[in-house]
Amino acid sequence: MSGCARRLRQGRINQVTDSRDWIDDRADAAMPRKGAARTAKLASIPLGMAGRAVGGWGRRLTGQNADEISAALSAKAAEQLFEVLGTLKGGAMKFGQALSVFEAAVPDELAAPYREALTKLQSGAPPMPIRQTHRVLTEQLGRSWTSRFSEFNDQPAAAASIGQVHRAVWHDGREVAVKVQYPGADEALRSDLKQLQRFSRLFQAFVPGTEVKPLLAELAARMDEELDYLAEAENQRAFAKAFEGDPGVLVPRVVASAPKVVVTEWVTGTPLADIIKSGEIATRNEVGRLLTEFHYSSPVRAHLLHTDPHPGNFMFTADGRLCVIDFGGVSRLPDGIPRHFGEMTRLALDGKSAELMTLLRSWGFIREGTELSADDVLSYLAPFTEPLATETFHFTRRWLQKQAGRVGDTRGRDFRTSRSLNLPPEYLMIHRVTAGSTGILCQLDAEIPARAIVERWQPGFAD
Repeated sequence: MSGCARRLRQGRINQVTDSRDWIDDRADAAMPRKGAARTAKLASIPLGMAGRAVGGWGRRLTGQNADEISAALSAKAAEQLFEVLGTLKGGAMKFGQALSVFEAAVPDELAAPYREALTKLQSGAPPMPIRQTHRVLTEQLGRSWTSRFSEFNDQPAAAASIGQVHRAVWHDGREVAVKVQYPGADEALRSDLKQLQRFSRLFQAFVPGTEVKPLLAELAARMDEELDYLAEAENQRAFAKAFEGDPGVLVPRVVASAPKVVVTEWVTGTPLADIIKSGEIATRNEVGRLLTEFHYSSPVRAHLLHTDPHPGNFMFTADGRLCVIDFGGVSRLPDGIPRHFGEMTRLALDGKSAELMTLLRSWGFIREGTELSADDVLSYLAPFTEPLATETFHFTRRWLQKQAGRVGDTRGRDFRTSRSLNLPPEYLMIHRVTAGSTGILCQLDAEIPARAIVERWQPGFAD
C-alpha cells in the first residue's frame, strides 16, 4: 500500500492550506509547458534524423554494410521518436498514439524498432509528481477529496498523453480508476499540434499509405473535447448504458466526474499490446471479433463512435469480454453510419462499377467535373472490400503492407485514382476509425467473420 493510501486509512492527509503551494514549481511540472521549450524539443526530431542520415552515408563511404547502417539508423530514430513524444506528452504523445495503430503497414524490414517505440506510446509515459497530483485533485474535487476514498494509490497505474490513472477504493468499497489531467495539458496540445503540422511530411515516412496532415488537423479540431473530462464522462455513461449486460463488451461505469478528473469503476484485464505481442491464436481471433463488433455496432446501439482506437484503450478480461476505456473522443451519429456507405461497399464488392460511380457522384465522393474511369475506381476500392468477400478473413501485416504500398506508390494508377476521389467531411472520422481498427486487427493477426458482422450492423450492405 502506498504512503498516501496509508494516510487515507488513518484519516490524516494534510490538505493544501498555504496559497504558496499553488505556485507552479518548474521542477514539479508534469510536462514542459512553455511553447518555446516544446517547439525546440519537437524540432529535434527532424534535425536528429537528418543528422543520423548524413552520418549513415559517411559510414557507407567507408565500406560498412548498408543494411546494417539502415537498421541502426531506424532503431535510433525510433528511440528518439519515443523519447520526444513520450516525454512531452500532450499533443505530441496523442499524435504518437494515433500513429501506433498504423505500424502494421510499415514493411517488416523497417518495422521492428518503430513497433517497439510506438507500442510504448499506447499506455506508458513518465508520471507527474505526487505533489502535483494532489493539487489537481484538491482543485477539482475539493479540499476534502480524501474523504471520498478509503484508499488511494499515489503511484499511477497508467500515464498517457493528457492524463494519468490512479487505482483507488471509493468510500463505498468499490475499486475505482481515478483519471487526473496534467496541468498545462491544454497549452501543450495547442503548441504541439501547431508545430507537428509543420513536420507532417516527415512523419509520413512512418505510416505509408496514411495521410498524416488530415490526421493532425482532426486531432486539433477535437482538442477541446479531449480536454473536457465532464464531456468524456457523459460519453462513457452513454456507452455503458448501450452495452449494459452485453456478453462481449464491457464499458466501466462512471462514479464521479469533474472538468479535469473522472472516476470510473476499476477493471482488470490483459492489455491488447500484450495480446498482440504474445497472445494465443484463439485469443487473438476472439479479441479481433469483439473489437469489430464494437466498432460496427456502436453507431446503432449508442449512436456514437469511439474515435480513439489504439491498443492502449482496450483490455481483454478474464471472463472473455473486451473492456473499452477512454471516451474523450467520440463522433455523434444520431442516424448511425449512413446507409449509402454500406451500399457503396456492397457495389464495390460485387464489381458493379457503373452503379458504384453513380452513387459516388451523387454523395460527393467524386467532385463535379472530375473525370474518372469506373474500372480504375473499382480497381482501387476492390482490395479494401476483400475482407468481406469470404466467410472469414485473416487480417495480416503483409496484407496491410500491400494495401499501403499500392496506395502510397506515387507512380501507380491507384495513387492517382485516390487523389481524384473526395472524402466528404462527415465521412473523415468514420474512415479514420475504420482504418485504425483495421490496423489493430492486422497487429493481432486475427482471422474473423468480418462479413457477417458488417451484414448485421451496417445499413445498406445486406440489401
